Amino acid sequence: MRLLLAVLTGALLATPLFAQAQAAAATQRPEVTAAAQAVRQKVVAWRRDFHQHPELSNRETRTAAKVAEHLRALGLKPRTGIAHHGVVAIIEGGKPGPKIALRADMDALPVTEQVDLPFASKVTTTFNGQTTGVMHACGHDAHTGILLGIADALVKMKKDLPGSVMLVFQPAEEGAPAGENGGASQMLAEGLFKDFKPEAMFGLHVFSTLQAGQIGVRQGPLMAASDKFTIKVKGRQTHGSRPWGGIDPIVAAADVIGSAQTIVSRRTDIAKLPAVVSFGAIKGGIRYNIIPDEVELVGTIRTFDEGMRQRIFADLKNVAEHVSAANGATAVAQVPDEDGNPVTVNDPALTARMLPSLQAAAGAANVVEPSLQMGAEDFSFYAKEVPAMFFFVGATAKGIDPVTAPSNHSPQFALDESALDLGLRALLQVTLDYLHGPGKV
Repeated sequence: MRLLLAVLTGALLATPLFAQAQAAAATQRPEVTAAAQAVRQKVVAWRRDFHQHPELSNRETRTAAKVAEHLRALGLKPRTGIAHHGVVAIIEGGKPGPKIALRADMDALPVTEQVDLPFASKVTTTFNGQTTGVMHACGHDAHTGILLGIADALVKMKKDLPGSVMLVFQPAEEGAPAGENGGASQMLAEGLFKDFKPEAMFGLHVFSTLQAGQIGVRQGPLMAASDKFTIKVKGRQTHGSRPWGGIDPIVAAADVIGSAQTIVSRRTDIAKLPAVVSFGAIKGGIRYNIIPDEVELVGTIRTFDEGMRQRIFADLKNVAEHVSAANGATAVAQVPDEDGNPVTVNDPALTARMLPSLQAAAGAANVVEPSLQMGAEDFSFYAKEVPAMFFFVGATAKGIDPVTAPSNHSPQFALDESALDLGLRALLQVTLDYLHGPGKV
């Protein structure tokens, strides 16, 4: 998940969605209980192996090979090399029924692990010209292990399974390296749904701001659209003692940053939906007594509404160009400077239908409605193609406050491994309930 995520409410809200589901009896399927017991230790072992051997986006060679190897051992025929290292397999049930897809992401982050584990990552690499550690600091190792466990379970029951299930092991959720493509959008571009178009798709994410044992889900918008921008403010270099001899892009850039704060606070209707404009880096200058030619600003925009998204693009470009001009400088504003992730939207009807399944796995009192999340997910691309539902699984151990626990993307992110069991049971329950149809076993 890109950047840090906002804190979940952690409380069950009295919404019509939850009130309706509370009225329905929800119990865990016995085959889910049996499957979870059978694969529990294997899922833990897979997760620990992937954790100890993390790989960055578009570099998931070992992970993809391990995944494909196990799928072949199950008798499946995985397709490999999709969007570089994506692996896809289809489990065909013995009875007619729906087509659905399940997704797990496989990539890690350029983060040096600070968690004392016997299977902690010691991997290092060069990223953006700097030496760094590599860590599954977002929990994708857990997602991959869970989906392998689901594969085990579904293959064992496929004779009585109505319908077909596509397993999608996706690379580069965290974003392809500069100059490369990848992730969900690239898998779709390379024909992921060409021959198998699911009628529904499901995914999960372990989440530090939920307690272990909890699940978070909501209808409609869940996670924000994410867009990156680059603004180059161009002046004219001069000696620091003679600022009048040039045009100072540093001062102009500072004014751009200050004025940009009014885009959300004064120009955007945040009573409708939240939005964020954040500057993440300022690059410019080389010596204390030289005013440089140019300053580069980079940052991110987060929105939940396409109209608001486009207006913020236009407002930021306008601020950059006109504030720079007022300082005698010029600005080249690329807003956005690449295709970002759209809003992750949970199909309302699908979410309402599957909520009892999540409650069956976790218990009704442990399924909560999170606030809108300013973090982004490229699962959103699948959700634009087919009805989809994405949910969170609590990762923070009981006794630790999830509000202050190290968050996803932190070098101290620590997964309570009970999340593996709950994630597997929840996703398997959702899968079987959907395939069998409402009220059927």
